[in-house]
Amino acid sequence: MKPTIQITYCTGCRWMLRAAWMAQELLSTFEQELGGVTLVPGEGGVFEISVGDQRVWSREHDGGFPEIKVLKQRVRDAIAPDKSLGHSDR
Repeated sequence: MKPTIQITYCTGCRWMLRAAWMAQELLSTFEQELGGVTLVPGEGGVFEISVGDQRVWSREHDGGFPEIKVLKQRVRDAIAPDKSLGHSDR
């Protein structure tokens, strides 16, 4: 079974579009490795990204939002450590 990613975003902060864009980027980059990406509405300023039970980004703990390059590296490290990300590895 392929891993899935969960992106929890704050609806009050209107971060759904940001979450959807990140989901699209991850699905494009990891189309063979992922089983899917789920967007989960939340509140209280939450923005967290998890692969299964492993949190790879938290706005609260990591500060702000990830650059897409950093997010792809963290997801790659969690699901496909040997995968090259091309220019995103530089």
